[in-house]
Amino acid sequence: MPTITRREFLKVGGAGAGALAVSGLGFDVALAESTKVKQSLRIAGAKESHSICPYCAVGCSLVAYTRQTSDGKTQLLQIEGDPDSPVNEGRLCPKGATAMQLATSPRRVGSPLYRASGATGWKSVSWDFMLDKIANNIKSSRDATFVATDGNGNSVNRCEGIAFAGGAAFSSEEGYFATKLMRGLGLVHLEQQARV
Repeated sequence: MPTITRREFLKVGGAGAGALAVSGLGFDVALAESTKVKQSLRIAGAKESHSICPYCAVGCSLVAYTRQTSDGKTQLLQIEGDPDSPVNEGRLCPKGATAMQLATSPRRVGSPLYRASGATGWKSVSWDFMLDKIANNIKSSRDATFVATDGNGNSVNRCEGIAFAGGAAFSSEEGYFATKLMRGLGLVHLEQQARV
């Protein structure tokens, strides 16, 4: 019988116990390897684009994988957290993990919808119509609620009938630009989602 040292016995025993524990938990190494291969094949050759999650003010980084289809359209293959980001280190919250549904959901609205006053349903309209409608509504609301002077005769030049809420996905520059634009219209009711 060959002699075995205590160190060799512990190595063999530890490896055997580890293998037994892993197999007892239902972990199959072959399955894990096949999943890894499928994943690499799915995004192999895909274009990698970096973006920011639009849901909140944290600013988690995303990586989107896209590929050109034969008809020239871009197909979104996958969105995941960016492991190189110091903000989220590749992790995403439940909302961020569903970011792909923003682009691929069959329930996503593809064009502006408008419901006229007194109408019972929504109708699809063009972006030009919707932007003109918004601009007209802003102008009429500003004209109706603009205050040039307060009760003491002081010049205030403010619009009290419109409020603005900035989105969490705004960059600092976009937030600054939006604030300047709204202040230029005389708005005093400004809010920003990304102030956490």
